Amino acid sequence: MLINGLSDSFVWAKTTHDELGNVDGWLPLRQHLDDTMSVAHSLAEHWISPQAINRMANELPGEQDTVRLASWLAGVHDIGKASPAFACQVDILADRMRDNGFRMHPRLSEDKDRRAVNHSLVGHWTVREWLTDELSFDFKRNAQQWGSVVGSHHGMTPDEAQLAIVDASPTFTGHGIWHTTRQSLLLQAARRIGGAHVLERYRDRELSLPTQVLLVAIVIVSDWIASNSDLFPLLPLSAVDVKPDDAATAERARDALAALNLPQRWVAEPFDGDIDRLFRERFGGRGRSARPVQAAAVRAAVRQAVPGLLIVEAPMGSGKTEAALMAAEVMAARSGADGVFVALPTQATTDAMYSRVREWLGQLPSVERRALSLAHGKAHLNDEHAGLVRDGRFAAATSEDAVVAHWWLSGRKKSMLAQFVVGTIDQLLFGALKSRHVMLRHLALAGKVVVIDEVHAYDVYMSQYLHRILHWLGAYGVPVVLLSATLPSRRRAELLRAYESGTGGTGTSPTEDPGYPVVTGSAGVAPELIEQVGDSSDIAVDRLPDDLDTLVAYLRTHLADGGCAAVVRNTVGRVQETAERLSAEFGEDAVTITHSRFLACDRMRIDTGLVRRFGPPSAAAERPKLHIVVASQVLEQSLDVDFDLMVTDLAPMDLVLQRLGRLHRHTRSRPDRLSEPRCAVVGVDDWTATPVPAVAGSRRVYGEHLLLRAAALLHDQSRVRVPDDIAPLVQRAYGDEPLGPASWQAAMSTAAEVARAKEQERVAYAQTYLLGEADSSISLVSWLRAGVGDVHEDSPQGMAQVRDGAESLEVLVVQRDAGGGLLTPNWLPKVGRQQIPLLEPVPVYLARVIAACTLRLPLALSHGGVIDAVIAELEENRFAAFEASPYLKGQLVLPLDDERQAVVHGYRLIYDLRRGLIHERV
Repeated sequence: MLINGLSDSFVWAKTTHDELGNVDGWLPLRQHLDDTMSVAHSLAEHWISPQAINRMANELPGEQDTVRLASWLAGVHDIGKASPAFACQVDILADRMRDNGFRMHPRLSEDKDRRAVNHSLVGHWTVREWLTDELSFDFKRNAQQWGSVVGSHHGMTPDEAQLAIVDASPTFTGHGIWHTTRQSLLLQAARRIGGAHVLERYRDRELSLPTQVLLVAIVIVSDWIASNSDLFPLLPLSAVDVKPDDAATAERARDALAALNLPQRWVAEPFDGDIDRLFRERFGGRGRSARPVQAAAVRAAVRQAVPGLLIVEAPMGSGKTEAALMAAEVMAARSGADGVFVALPTQATTDAMYSRVREWLGQLPSVERRALSLAHGKAHLNDEHAGLVRDGRFAAATSEDAVVAHWWLSGRKKSMLAQFVVGTIDQLLFGALKSRHVMLRHLALAGKVVVIDEVHAYDVYMSQYLHRILHWLGAYGVPVVLLSATLPSRRRAELLRAYESGTGGTGTSPTEDPGYPVVTGSAGVAPELIEQVGDSSDIAVDRLPDDLDTLVAYLRTHLADGGCAAVVRNTVGRVQETAERLSAEFGEDAVTITHSRFLACDRMRIDTGLVRRFGPPSAAAERPKLHIVVASQVLEQSLDVDFDLMVTDLAPMDLVLQRLGRLHRHTRSRPDRLSEPRCAVVGVDDWTATPVPAVAGSRRVYGEHLLLRAAALLHDQSRVRVPDDIAPLVQRAYGDEPLGPASWQAAMSTAAEVARAKEQERVAYAQTYLLGEADSSISLVSWLRAGVGDVHEDSPQGMAQVRDGAESLEVLVVQRDAGGGLLTPNWLPKVGRQQIPLLEPVPVYLARVIAACTLRLPLALSHGGVIDAVIAELEENRFAAFEASPYLKGQLVLPLDDERQAVVHGYRLIYDLRRGLIHERV
């Protein structure tokens, strides 16, 4: 194309370099814009979920306008590269442009101020000005909105101060031929959707913030695909004055997208009303029927006026996971969702759920492949997922396997875009964090049904992020299913209000207790009590002094005829101290220790052994005659294990009940003394005190208020009836009614005031990086101002922001050899001690071994007062070979000596193979 007798084909967008760093390939800007536009058109028509497309279409004149608008924005996203500030960066291409009339200062690339005028900002400025001047858009509203989509395509949003700099920098933006070139490219993109008059149809249409977010996400994904040189090859440097045409561009895009081979949309089958048939086809065999909780969840999904929020509260082991997946199918068929995201509290629960979701996907009726992703920081260590990734990289369109982990839909920022995702709750909460590329998480979520398991497990800090992302899911019209053993009425109402605030509802959810078990929901769903099937069971409750002699005597009495017991402690230190004593009394072979301070690979081995010995009867092939498991809170949620006897530290009432869910969980033969379930509550200094004080470690973890209320409920309780007592106990524990004797009230009132003050402090702290609400801004300008930047699930900053605000540190554990080199830990089964190369790349198999050796440091080395100094000390262990590996890059390394010891910031760290990490002052 010619402009004033000069060709725009010399304006460049991308380059490649040879081994010596010399430019050996390039791509004209017009070609890259045409490529990206073609990709966006295809994605919007064939791949982006109808649920998300329809959400945007509601704000536009016609059915195809979402496709047209997304295509045009993608077709101009890099328009700012037609500027001296960008073009000057590669000398050989800049000189070629100068020779063809594009004026720019010969030393412009050395001007540091140039960086303030990046091509995203120039693109925003260009689009906004053109829409205003040429098409009479409103400068401050819809012109600004469209411009901000272009200006945000690198994952961060611009602000007015940055745009003002661009406006005042003609040397960097360029005028004359530069301006004419940008105008030509804008019109070229308009021509490809039917002409500039098509854009004029949107002149009076304003876009909501959620629509702008989805549009910029589509542009980002399209740009990433079009920037993949394996799919869209660059030209040799010798190719000049290239004039792409529509036919060649269309063929180039078809070939690239065929090679990419993204899985097609999933279309859920309309529900025919037969709940039992649906259950049998997905989870059962002949003659099996859906359980009451599953039937109630499906009925609620059918009754909703529009797919919205459902909350399923039922006892542990009642079939809530299957209920959620069945409800998700019904909701997806109605909403147009083409996938499901299942969020869980921990990596261990996530890995277990991954297999279950994969089995469910294999039963869905479809001839198309479905993309399944595992989304957490250690997904690459999951062998099942890694195998699917390898298969998906080379899978043909005719692959017989219905489930693949698509090669392109992997990595930290793209894995959530797969149709079906199982991930930790962090992946969801990051959607409410002001962070780079957060738009991609929103696009990923906007097309799915979202299932959140164990929703009671999230504290007040995490709940701020949970409430905000529920608000956004409501704004997108995303169906959501929340699962819990039970919720305080106030908590249930907060969750409903958060979601409905995004839908534009009244946000006045009832706070009264609807009963239990129950399914409640938004969009006019009246609570439905679930029929209880099976007998209730009485659990005998004993209250013991908190000394190890008493514990040993209690266990000796009740395990006299054998049996399997769990002792749950609230701190790792108490786990280790208790396990040492019990090992001395009962023998090391009779005691297993598990907590969060083992290497990840050791935790996996321990967890596998626990399920093998104490899991469901079908899995527990090696249940011992006598055994004691001493554990921290990891036993609450992570494992389907079953014990004959339990001892637990005093904890908040809902967590005590969660622990009781591991007591007599399955039907099996038990010793006569343990034929009825029994639990002893310990972790209290004196059960006769006024009030009953929990031990110091428990107070540090949970605070005094909830522990006192749990103590008041258990003080005179000799039995807990499950499931009948679950909801009443939780409602009272989290309610406002006075609990306990009159002599306790002054102390309990003080504890409540302290808890409220801390809660307000944590709520306020969470606001720092919390994303605004869906109507908080007219455009994307300043939407992510003062954010956290580029964080992810592996980074301490990201985890600290969405988890609980408490800093935490994870390290890679290796060992030093006599010559100062590094070895893999010598105790790893099937691996043993292997030399780690430091002067050449670490082989992939060895990098995966090292990446599995992660260890979380104790609070003494990760609290706010020391964390920066500890990081600085650990960063001295930087190895170029590690930085060159995608599995190891950026990780802190802790080298241990032959005795498995190291000194860090005044603490001696000792890794004991039985007890895990031990720390003591030097």
